[in-house]
Amino acid sequence: MLSFRASLALALSAALVASPAFATHPHHAPASGHSHKTAHHKTAKKKHERRVRGQQAIEPDRVMQIQQALIREHYLNGEPTGKWDIETQTAMQKFQADQGWQTKLMPDSRALKKLGLGADYSEAINANTASFTDPPPISTIPSAQAEGFTAASGANQ
Repeated sequence: MLSFRASLALALSAALVASPAFATHPHHAPASGHSHKTAHHKTAKKKHERRVRGQQAIEPDRVMQIQQALIREHYLNGEPTGKWDIETQTAMQKFQADQGWQTKLMPDSRALKKLGLGADYSEAINANTASFTDPPPISTIPSAQAEGFTAASGANQ
């Protein structure tokens, strides 16, 4: 029994020592004659340009609108200048903080909507012809049509 355990331990030890030698992969040169390293180094030397994302600046006309709204809401004093200066940024951050929103350097869309400066949909496809009135009362639906709706919905079953 002792010799069996000893031979088993010896076999396991040999397997553990030999396994790293089999784990490496031999390097084969490319068949075309060009070195793989040279091609890799050319692409590796290219620096990735960092792409700036998001809005970087606010147009002066839009800044004027924001400043007018902040003045109206008593978060900013004076006359609108059209410049996104430190006073305007501080007023906007205070407005957003008072609403319980994250204070960012750029205005939050919720804050703009709350200030009455949301998106303008007046030029949308159906903006002039859309109707947002309540639907007619059920009593005005013809009885045959109402019965058809009821049958289709399976409410009689």
